[in-house]
Amino acid sequence: MRLYAVVLAGGFRRYATYRVATAAGVFTNTVFGFIVAYTYIALWDERPQLGGYDLSQALTYVWLGQALLMTCAMMGGGFEDELAERIRTGDIAIDLYRPADLQLWWLAADLGRASFHLAGRGIVPMLFGALAFDLALPPDALTWLAFLLAVALGTVVSFALRYLVALSAFWLLDGAGAQQVSMLAGLFFSGMLLPLTLFPGLLGELALVLPWSSLLQVPADVFLGKHTGWGLVGAYAFQAGWAVALLGAGRLLQSVATRRVVVQGG
Repeated sequence: MRLYAVVLAGGFRRYATYRVATAAGVFTNTVFGFIVAYTYIALWDERPQLGGYDLSQALTYVWLGQALLMTCAMMGGGFEDELAERIRTGDIAIDLYRPADLQLWWLAADLGRASFHLAGRGIVPMLFGALAFDLALPPDALTWLAFLLAVALGTVVSFALRYLVALSAFWLLDGAGAQQVSMLAGLFFSGMLLPLTLFPGLLGELALVLPWSSLLQVPADVFLGKHTGWGLVGAYAFQAGWAVALLGAGRLLQSVATRRVVVQGG
């Protein structure tokens, strides 16, 4: 496990070196946060309890979305580009010979990336949002800790989804198309555009049970106190269930892909 802890720390340091990009990202998240916040204000002025949120909670949801956009990689942009490229060029064969588990290696690196983005691109936009608007911030430390656990589980679900997409390059050779579809699904079904509770009828019911809701909708509802007691346990179980299922699917697909590499002489 010490190896993967080192990889996690390396992932954090890797993204910490891009200071200008981080500053630009903070600026972008903050600007978009204000744009979306005023859009939400217009919507909630018409319907004050839209989606089960009051205006303060809705605005908090906006800024949580900006804080978690890169943390949970709802638009992609993590390890999957690099892994897909290594598959395309055949360098993945070197990775498979290393005395480390391929999936755990990339998971550790991605957790390091997510940790940096939560601190580097999450806190500052949230602070700007709290200064400009009346946000519904949790009054106790336990809710903050519960939120961080939900974010951690959401990050693992995000990784598992993107790992499957990256492995598709074994068959597609160029994984750009699959990554674009994954990005669109992540933005729409995570609740980044609108809370999933606003989705109508069957679409809303479906969106809430898909794995992408673990990326933003579930952590945001934990932060806003929508999940407490056994409801909180159920929210964690939902995220953990999808994490285990998707990681297992990734492990199975990795095994199949490895045999494919051997067949091709890679």
